[in-house]
Amino acid sequence: MGLLLEFALALTALQANAHAQWQPAKNVEIVVPSAPGGSNDKTARGIERIIHDKRLLTSTLTVVNKPGGGNAMTMNYLNQHLGDAHYMMIGTPTILTNHIIGASPLNYTDFTPIASLFNEYIVFAVKGDSAIKTGRDLGERLKKDPKSVSIGFATAVGSHNHIAAGLLAKAIGGDVRALKVIAFKGSSEAIAALLGGHIDLVTTAAGNVAEQVEAGKLRIVGIAANQRLTAPFAAVPTWKEQGINVVFGGWRSVMGPKGMSAPQIAYWEKIMAQVVASPEWKNDLERNYLTDDFALSERLKVDLQQDYVSMKAVLGDLGLAK
Repeated sequence: MGLLLEFALALTALQANAHAQWQPAKNVEIVVPSAPGGSNDKTARGIERIIHDKRLLTSTLTVVNKPGGGNAMTMNYLNQHLGDAHYMMIGTPTILTNHIIGASPLNYTDFTPIASLFNEYIVFAVKGDSAIKTGRDLGERLKKDPKSVSIGFATAVGSHNHIAAGLLAKAIGGDVRALKVIAFKGSSEAIAALLGGHIDLVTTAAGNVAEQVEAGKLRIVGIAANQRLTAPFAAVPTWKEQGINVVFGGWRSVMGPKGMSAPQIAYWEKIMAQVVASPEWKNDLERNYLTDDFALSERLKVDLQQDYVSMKAVLGDLGLAK
């Protein structure tokens, strides 16, 4: 073997080894598709806190909120950084629903799945002094006149929170397409509108309303879970307990821009595995009534494919699928 060939092979090996050991070379951004204060924001800031406290990165990391258009602002932003693993976003079912309803030309296939994090069940909250006292009250009103109940949620029409309301209307025999719905940029804004008496109902994650429920400012009339949640929701019957077969939640994931390399994906898989294995993360899940569903890139990719098909069917019922 000639010296020139040996040198070329050695250089190639060094380059491959450096590529295989990819790590951030500048600040990392975790982009949130909603305003500060909601469950998406809490998820990103929980990841940021654990990574910082445990010194998992040699670079800096910041959380960037880009609300607007459901996930559209965040998706468009990530799409401007193709192949750059310094940018990630908190993925929600809106990644799928935006494409299904025609709100965005971008689909889940335009991004790189990194890891699935958890699932959260949807609660149905009314103001503490609302005339709607129980799940039965809500069901009767929606069946008699769907427009008599204004329903707020984050982050866009067709989101998983909207789907939850649609599933309830369908289960009680109501007119799914006649629901009066209002989309907010974040769950915190929807909850503020509910507390202010501007809307009648909010569909959201349990963790977003726990404090207000404990204070008696909000009341939960139904939970779309298989079993009851812990305090302060322990006394609230699930929809199934109330004779209405509605079980539904929204997942959270970490997604990167399209075109990430295998070493980049492997790097972030390792970081996320360390995050979710920490006691701090497990405490966050318990405190916010979340169900662990950690999975790596390949399984997340399969789950996204399956969810796209099932959500397209539900959104067809709502008259939103294009």
